[in-house]
Amino acid sequence: MSELSFERGLQALRAEIDAPVAAFFSSCVHCGLCAQACPFYLETGDPKYTPILKLEPLRRVWEREFTLWGRIKAALGLSRKVSDAMLAEWEELLYDSCTMCGRCSLVCPVGNDLQYMIRKAREGMVASGHSPEGLIGAAVRAVQTGSPMGLQWRTLAVQIEHVESSTGLTVPVDIPDVDYLVLLSSMEIINFPEYLEAITRIFDHAGVSWTLSTDCFEATNAGVQIGSKDIAATLVQRIVDAAEGLRVKNVISPECGHAYTAVRWEGPDLIGRRYPFGVYHIIEVLDELRAAGRIRTEGKETDRLSMHDPCNLARKSGVIRQQRNLMDLVAENFVDLKEHGRYQWCCGAGGGVSSNERAEPLKRAAFKRKKAQIEAVEPERMVTMCATCRTQLEEGLEEFNMDIPVVGLTEMLAEHLVEK
Repeated sequence: MSELSFERGLQALRAEIDAPVAAFFSSCVHCGLCAQACPFYLETGDPKYTPILKLEPLRRVWEREFTLWGRIKAALGLSRKVSDAMLAEWEELLYDSCTMCGRCSLVCPVGNDLQYMIRKAREGMVASGHSPEGLIGAAVRAVQTGSPMGLQWRTLAVQIEHVESSTGLTVPVDIPDVDYLVLLSSMEIINFPEYLEAITRIFDHAGVSWTLSTDCFEATNAGVQIGSKDIAATLVQRIVDAAEGLRVKNVISPECGHAYTAVRWEGPDLIGRRYPFGVYHIIEVLDELRAAGRIRTEGKETDRLSMHDPCNLARKSGVIRQQRNLMDLVAENFVDLKEHGRYQWCCGAGGGVSSNERAEPLKRAAFKRKKAQIEAVEPERMVTMCATCRTQLEEGLEEFNMDIPVVGLTEMLAEHLVEK
């Protein structure tokens, strides 16, 4: 990398050292509990995957430039500067071995938010040019085409035709003044097209007014994954422009975990203003419809089912009870994994890891923690509500020769609707 790129990265790291980051580094007691919360450390046994150690470049900049003792050590030549070579070495730790799932933050005895610091450290990495090629490509495609997978509206239009043909219903497009603007993720469009059919049927059943937008159908935020506030803000603004243009009351994030946290929690800060509309995950909306008596179901699944809670949905956003309320409608034999809800183990694919081909071996290793969870309850099928988690569960279970199908909760609910 050029010296200019490295200096940009170093300046980005400096800019990300705010009061919380300084407080977190100052209060770390080096207890190692964060390691016990990380599937990458636990399943490899390699101490370099300890979450706090992944932050060494950021910690070194903080100590050297923002603490008295660090400045004294620097003046005496007793501390090493952050170098471009160090950033290159740490790229794997910050991108390949961290999904920003937040479990380390949850268990920290002094309340340090390590995933928050990982997110900030990635700002310096992307500015210096030290980011995985897969994430760089996804971010470029997202800005240029509106989708990290390069999908354009015509791809979704074909899927809409199939949904309308199979259901006899109309998928609304660019309809103003409705209750909900529905967003999708590229992964759902490509891997799980049944999701769009499911919400079309459920919303028709419940009498919900909704629409898709030709200006913005993609929920995925590649900027958050790679660690670029500028890209993240551009992608959030695209959603806001579409929602405001159609004057919708609410925006629905699809079964995609980080897309939800990006637009709901980070979005207003990224664009510098509040939204004139609400933001909800599809599971929140479906549970509200259930509570209002607008969803009527019949019959229940009789096989043994268990559930994977997406980290961004359960741990970071507190959406835990809602999916279980919906499961009660359609499942007769449901059993939770031992660690679930806030304490759920990450599937190993979030935070951009799924788009990072280099991380495949680590992703497979981390999945062993989820595999052990699933084996302990012996389900016949797994249910989840995140397209990335669903893909990782399917691939991981197949890798370990576990014949356990994985289904989306929204689709399962649609299968049990009372026919009109």
